[in-house]
Formats: sequence, C-alpha cells, structure tokens
Amino acid sequence: MRVSLKALLQPLRGRDVSLHAAAITFYAGIAVVPVALLAVWLTGLVIGAERVRELTGRTIEALPDRIGAPQALAALIDAGLALTPLLALASLLPATLYGEGLRRAFVSLRRPGEPLVGWRGRLLWLPLLAAAPALLLALFLALPTTSALWLRGGWWSVLGVVLSFLATWLVLTPVVIWVYRYVGPGRPSWLPTILIGSFTAANLSGFLHGAVLFCSLPLDLGVPFGGFTEIGAMVAVGLWLYLFHVVLLTGFAVTHTVKPLLTDDAPKVPGLFAG
Repeated sequence: MRVSLKALLQPLRGRDVSLHAAAITFYAGIAVVPVALLAVWLTGLVIGAERVRELTGRTIEALPDRIGAPQALAALIDAGLALTPLLALASLLPATLYGEGLRRAFVSLRRPGEPLVGWRGRLLWLPLLAAAPALLLALFLALPTTSALWLRGGWWSVLGVVLSFLATWLVLTPVVIWVYRYVGPGRPSWLPTILIGSFTAANLSGFLHGAVLFCSLPLDLGVPFGGFTEIGAMVAVGLWLYLFHVVLLTGFAVTHTVKPLLTDDAPKVPGLFAG
C-alpha cells in the first residue's frame, strides 16, 4: 500500500497556499524581531550576557557581510541583552502575533470559522517563548564550533555547514512539532506529527542555511529598487520568510493527511490510497 503525492497534498487543493504563506510572513515581519529580542533576553538571564556574547561572537564574525548581516545580528543581540522587564513586556504583544498568524493560516486550511482564532494562536505560542532559553542555548553551544570550522575554509567549511545544519534541525524539530500539534487545529496524533515535523524541520534548516548562502552572493540587491540596498535586503528577507512558510504549510497539510494511515480511520478517507 502506497500513498500518492497528490493524495498527501489533498488538503491544499483549492487553497491559495501562496496567499496563506504571504499572510504568515506579514505576521512574522512584525513578530520576528520581538521574538528574537525576548529569546536573547531570556537566554541572557539564564546564562549571563557575557556568555551569550562569547558564544555568538564567532558566528557574527563568520557571517557574510555583503548586506550587513553581521552588524544586524550584533545589534539584535545587544538590544536583546539590554532589555528591561518593562521593555520585554512591551515586546510580548507583537511577539505573539506570529502565533496568531500561524493559527489563522492553519485554521483557514483545515476548518474556517473557528472563534477566537487569533487569541488561541497567541496563547498557544507562549510556551515556545518560555522554552526559548533552552532552545537558543542548545543552538548557541554549537555556534563556536561550527563557525570556527567555517572560518578555517576548505573541507572544514563543509563540515561546519553540516554540523550547523544538524544543530539547527535538532532545535527546530520540537518547535515544528509543537506548532503542528498545538498551535494548529485538529491535534494530529503524535507519530505523524513527530515524523513530518522532523522532516519539515530538516527542510527549514536547509532553507535557513540557503538564506545565509544567499547573503554571500555578489548581488546588488538595490538594483530593482533604485539603488536602495536596504530596501532590497528587506525584500530579500521577506522572500526567504515566505518560502520558509510555504514549506511549513505543506508539512502541516501532510501531517493531517497521513494521520488516517496510522489509525483505524484509514478506510474512511476516500482517495487517500494509491496502489
């Protein structure tokens, strides 16, 4: 018994996935900086500001600087470590908008018309913010090694990319699993959520590393925008976020499609099986 790709993507038929991905990207554009600031601030509270700077310093040095990525990351880390409790509280409202955007998109794909959809998404996003120090610390601990390998050049750089990919994959996996099972509606069973969530996290890790590679290409991002490189860089970030969310939405749809395969509901799903 096998499952066709067409059947796996059945929940996306008739849905404007591009529009949904763009909608999440809009919410993410508002939330990504507050989320990062809160994650850095909470991590700094746990291990100390100087330790955070020590762990991220080599990565800032290793990032390609054609569009100012090292300066942007350094400024973000400094701003996050400098947050006060009052500023952190102010960042919390826009940070939860990402959960709202995810929930709205997922609900629109699965069962439109859910009441209080925005607030559900915001509240269900909060546990991930609370877990941010553990997740970010796990990634930070790998950064000095992977960045040092990258700076050595040659095949050491390849090894650094592989290790960085694996570290990012491991960190993203519990995040995607939580998003699919709790932020999204329907509560799929654990097995498909873990399998598809892990596979999706691997793809997302690859996309993030592709974005870093893109930053190193000799491109003048300001050409289509009258020479405004900053605007071109902002649009490029938005494009990568959009592709990120296309992958995330596809994984969500597949998670709910394969659920009947692992339960007694399989005969009730017409057209799911091929062969």
